Formats: sequence, C-alpha cells, structure tokens
Amino acid sequence: MKVLDPRGFGLVCATLTVVAGLTIAGCANRVEGAANPNAADLAAYKTAAASSSAAATSSRKAAAQTRAINDNCSQFPTTTGVGVSKYNDFINAHDSNAADYASKRDTAATTLDEAANKVEIGVNSDSDSLPSDLAAKFTEYVAAARLLASETRKMTYTAPVGPLNDASKRVNDARNAVRDACPKR
Repeated sequence: MKVLDPRGFGLVCATLTVVAGLTIAGCANRVEGAANPNAADLAAYKTAAASSSAAATSSRKAAAQTRAINDNCSQFPTTTGVGVSKYNDFINAHDSNAADYASKRDTAATTLDEAANKVEIGVNSDSDSLPSDLAAKFTEYVAAARLLASETRKMTYTAPVGPLNDASKRVNDARNAVRDACPKR
C-alpha cells in the first residue's frame, strides 16, 4: 500500500483519528453523580408554564362564555317574539269569538313549543359556557312556554281562563328575566 495513494492516505488518517479518539476517551476522567437540573430554575420554569397554561385556559373559557351569551341572548327576542305574536292572535280570536279561533289556538300552541325547543337547544349546546344563573333563566322560559302551550291547547270557549292567564304571566315573567339578564344591545 502506498502512503501517497489517496485511498491509502485516507485510510491512514482515519486509523490515526480513531486511535487518537480512543486514547483520549480512555484517559478522560469520569464525573461521579447524577445529572440534575438547577432546582431554582426548574421551579421558576414550572411556575411560569403553569401560569401561562392557566391564563390560556381562562382566556378560552371567557371567549366561549362571551360567545354563548351573545348567541343565546341575541336570538331570544326573535325566537320568543313569534310565540308572543301568535299567542296574542289567539287571544284576540278568543275574545272576539272569531271563526278561526281553533286554528289560531293550535298555531299559538305550536309556535310556543317551537320557541321553547329553539331556546332549549341553544342552552343545551352551550351548557358548559353559559353562566348558570342565565342558563336557569332560559330554562325557566322553556318550562313556562311549554306550560302555556299546553294550557292554550286546552282552551275552548267554555274553559276557565285562570290557568291560561297564570301560564301567560309566567311566560312574561320568564321573558323579562332573560331580557334583564342579557347584555343590553
């Protein structure tokens, strides 16, 4: 093998490098003990990471709550207003002994149930994000609207109006409670 031959020269250099590396590695001193992080730095890092994570979680929850309140409060007047309108049409037909009394009664009851269902779907879909006191007000409206729908279906010209009036007052009180609890627009 010729030393000046590029392959031979490369082989000699590689061999010398491996021998030198093994020699240095064999002569090195070993440091006894275990590798541990600096306790103070580690504690500071963990505190900062936890604080950052908590802030991000809190921010996400606040954004979700704002969205849930906005979504439910903004649709509430429109959704429930249709039920009020149809109910008032029924009351006018009842009071005037109108020929379309029965159809207006049925339309009012159906519309009140539909409004209750829409409000309930909104509250259920945002149950984790809505403040509990506002969710309770929406839920009270749902129960009141369903009761009014039920009492409306029972109405005939000879039926007592007391239960209907009580149910109507409950719906009005529930609607007002939700409107008062929702942010003003």
